[in-house]
Amino acid sequence: MTAPESAEAHTAARSAQTATLAEIAREAGVSAPTVSKVLNGRADVAPGTRMRVEELLRAHGYRRRRAEATRSPLIDLVFHELESAWALEVIRGVENVARDAGLSVVLSEIAGRLTPGRTWADQVAARRPHGVILVLSELDESQRALLTSRSIPFVVMDPAGDPGSDVPSIGATNWQGGLAATRHLVELGHTRIGAISGPLRMMCSRARVDGYRAALETAELPVDPSLVVTGDFHHEAGYRLGLELLRRPDRPTAVFAGNDLQALGLYEAARELGLRVPEDLSVVGFDDLPVARWVGPPLTTVRQPLTEMAEAAARLVLELARGDAGAPAATRVELATSLVVRSSTAAPAAV
Repeated sequence: MTAPESAEAHTAARSAQTATLAEIAREAGVSAPTVSKVLNGRADVAPGTRMRVEELLRAHGYRRRRAEATRSPLIDLVFHELESAWALEVIRGVENVARDAGLSVVLSEIAGRLTPGRTWADQVAARRPHGVILVLSELDESQRALLTSRSIPFVVMDPAGDPGSDVPSIGATNWQGGLAATRHLVELGHTRIGAISGPLRMMCSRARVDGYRAALETAELPVDPSLVVTGDFHHEAGYRLGLELLRRPDRPTAVFAGNDLQALGLYEAARELGLRVPEDLSVVGFDDLPVARWVGPPLTTVRQPLTEMAEAAARLVLELARGDAGAPAATRVELATSLVVRSSTAAPAAV
C-alpha cells in the first residue's frame, strides 16, 4: 500500500468510528461526549444512561482501537477469596512477570462470589490496565463485552467452571493429580480410602474427585459414596469433615484431601481422636504449599505449580495486550501436577 493509500485508509477508518459513535449517541438520545465518558469509564454518567449506551456499544460491536487504548501500567488480579497461602503463591507468580515488564499489580477480592459485581467492571474500565487475571472466578456476558470494547484482555486462572472455548485460561491437570494421589494410597495397600473434596461447583474440585474415583475403579476397589464429603478448601472444613469420617466405626485408613489446608484440618481431627499419622491414618493433600514441608509429619501431597501457573497467566495476558501475532485469541493451557511423597503416608496397620 502506498503512503497516500495508507493515509486514506486511516482517515476512512477514523471516520467510520466517528460515525458509529455519533450513531450510538443519536440512538441513545445523548451527546457524543456522554458516549465518550462511558467509553472512558467516567463516573459522572447516570446508571440508566450508562446501561443504555453500553447496550448500544455491544449491539454495534464497537471496539476501542488499540492505538486509542492508552493503558495504565497495571495488571488487575481478581481473587474469588484472598485469605490463604495459596493466594500468596499466585500473587508471587503474577508479580514476577509484572515486575519484569515494569508494571504493578492491583488486587481485588470478590468475597466468595464467582463473578465480580458491576461496579468492579466499571472501575477496571476506568483504570485501563494492560489486562485482567481472574482466579477461580469468571465474567458474565456483559462484563466480557465491556472489557472487550475497551481492548482490555482477560485470562482465567484455575477456572471455577467451563470458561468456554473463546476465553483464554490456565489450569492444572487436576484429574491426573487426584488419580496419582489415590493410586499411591492403593499401592500402599489401602482399600478403604476417603476423600474430602473442595466445592463441587468448582471444576478443579470435581476433576480431583473424578481422578480419585478412577483410581479406585481401576484397582477394582468399591467406591463408597459415603466416604466422599464436600468441603470448601479451608482448614476448618478439613477438621470438621475429618472428625465425621474418623468417628465412623468403619473409618477409612487413608484420606485424600482436596487441598493442603483441608489436609491440615484432618491432621488436627486425627490428633483429637488419638490417631497417629501415618501409623493409624495416611493423608494426602493437594497444592504443595510451603507449609506442607514444615508440618509434622511432612505432608505427602500433589504439587500444583501455582507460581508457574500465575506466571503463565500473566505472560499470556500481556501477549494479548500487545496484540502479538503469535498470541492466540483463546487458548487452554494445563500445567502438569506431580505427586510429592513425604511422611504422612504408609501401609495400613495390620489388623
